[in-house]
Amino acid sequence: MENSTDITQIIIDTINSIFETLFSSIDNNLYSILDDITFVNSSILQDKNFENLFGTSASNGILLIANSFLLAFILYYAGRYLMAHFTYSQTEAPFSFIIKLILCGIAMNGSFFIIQFLIDLNSNVSLAIRNLGENLFQKDICFSELITTINTSIAIDTNSLNIFSLDGLIKGTLSISLLNLVFSYSLRYILLKVFILLTPFAFLSLTLNKTSWFFSTWFRNLFSLLFIQIIVSIVLLILFSMDYSSSNLFSKFVYVGGIYALIRTNSLVRDFIGGVSTEISQSVKNFVGFKS
Repeated sequence: MENSTDITQIIIDTINSIFETLFSSIDNNLYSILDDITFVNSSILQDKNFENLFGTSASNGILLIANSFLLAFILYYAGRYLMAHFTYSQTEAPFSFIIKLILCGIAMNGSFFIIQFLIDLNSNVSLAIRNLGENLFQKDICFSELITTINTSIAIDTNSLNIFSLDGLIKGTLSISLLNLVFSYSLRYILLKVFILLTPFAFLSLTLNKTSWFFSTWFRNLFSLLFIQIIVSIVLLILFSMDYSSSNLFSKFVYVGGIYALIRTNSLVRDFIGGVSTEISQSVKNFVGFKS
C-alpha cells in the first residue's frame, strides 16, 4: 500500500514538474511578445522590405501597380463616356471625374503618410489610456507586468504549482488562454499589414462610383483591427484596477474573465462596427466553409 502511494505521489510530482516548466516558459516569453504584437505604432511601417513592397515612389512597389490601375480607370471612363453618346445612358460628368481623379491620385500616392498618421493616432489614444493607468496604479499597463502582478497577488507560484488544485487549474486556464491570445493577435498583426498594403487601392477605388464600395469595406476592416488596441488597453486598465487577494476567490475568477474578454475583444469590435475576424477557430471555420 505504501509503495502504491509513493508511485502515485511520484506521478503527481512529475506532472506538476512538467506543467511548472511549461507555464514558466509561457510567462517568461509570451507576455513580452504580446506587448509587441498588440500595441502597434508606425514602426510597423519602418521595415525596409515592407517599405520597398509598399513603394517609395510612384515608380515601384504596390504604388506602381496602383498608378497603373489609375491609368486603366481613365481609359475605362473615357470609353464609357464615349459609349454614353451612342447608348444615351447616364454617366458621370467629366469635370467631376477629373476632380475626383486628381484628389484620389494625390491621396493614393501619399497613402503611406496617411496610414502612418492613422496608426500613430490610434497608438497615441491607446498609450494615453495606459499612461492614465500607470499614473493611477504606478505600474506599466502591459501584459508582462500583468502576469507578474497577478501571480504575486493571487499566489500562483509556478515553482510550487499543484495542477490538481484550484490555483493550478486557474493557472492552466490562464496559460492556455494566453496561447490563444498570442495566435489571435499575431493574426491581427499580419492582417494589419495586409490592409496597409491595400491602402493605395482603397483610395483609388473612390475614383469610380462602381468601385467606391471597396474603400468603405477596407476602412471598416482596418478601423476594427486598430480599434482592438484601444479596447485591449481599457480591459488591461480594468484588470490593474482590481484589488486581488489570495483569499478572494472572486478576484481570481474575475481575472480569468478579463483574459477571456481579451480573447473576445475582436468579436466585440466586430459586433459593434463590423470588420474581419482574428479568432483562429473562426478563421479556420470560414476557410473550411469556403473550401466546401
